[in-house]
Amino acid sequence: MPPILRFGRIALIIVLGGIALAMMVPIFVRVAVDSHIASSIDDVPVTEAALVLGASVFRGSPSPILAERANAAIVLYKSGKVSKILVTGDNSALTHDEVTPVRKYLVDAGVAPQDIFLDHAGFDTYSSMYRAREVFLVHSLTIVTQDFHMPRALWIAQNLGIDAYGIVAKGGERSPYDYLREIPASIKAIFNVFTHRQPKYLGPALPLSGNGEETWY
Repeated sequence: MPPILRFGRIALIIVLGGIALAMMVPIFVRVAVDSHIASSIDDVPVTEAALVLGASVFRGSPSPILAERANAAIVLYKSGKVSKILVTGDNSALTHDEVTPVRKYLVDAGVAPQDIFLDHAGFDTYSSMYRAREVFLVHSLTIVTQDFHMPRALWIAQNLGIDAYGIVAKGGERSPYDYLREIPASIKAIFNVFTHRQPKYLGPALPLSGNGEETWY
C-alpha cells in the first residue's frame, strides 16, 4: 500500500475514533446522574430551591422552552418540594433579559415575590451552578430543564458540591440538534469543572434566607 494511502487510513481511524469518543461524553454524563433525575414530582426530595435555567425570551415573555421550565418550578413550589425559586440567565444588556420575564411569570402564577431570586449573570450553565453555590449559598436544589440539557446541568451541580436533583420540564418535542449540541457542551462542562473555572462575575453573597425582591434590580 502506498505510504499516502496508509497515512490517510490511519488519519481516518484517528478522526473516527475521536468522534466516537466525543459522542460517549454526554452518555457518560447521563449515566453518572441518572439516579438523581426524578420521574415525577412525588419522587423529588425536598430541597432549598428550584433552579430555573435561562433560555430565550420573545417580546418580553418567556419562550415556550423557558415557560416549560418555569411551570415545573411552580409545581415544585406549590407542592412544598421547594421554598424558593432561583431564576438564572443572561441579563448582560438592557435588550437581553432572560430573568425578569420569568419573575413576572412566576408572580402571575401565585409565587410569593420574596421567594423569587434572580441571578442576572448566569451566562452559561456552569456559571449558573457556580453562582448558585457561591453567591446564593445554595446547599441543595432541584434543577428544572429539558431532558437534553438535564444531565449536563445536574452533573455540573453535583461536581461543584451541591446536593442536586432534577425534574424534566415537560413540553414540546425536541430536535436531534438539541441532543447533538450536548456533545461539545458536555466536553466544555467537564473541562470547566476540572479546571475550576471561576465565572467573570460573582459579587456579594445573596443568601436564599433573605428577601428575593432584593435581587430583582
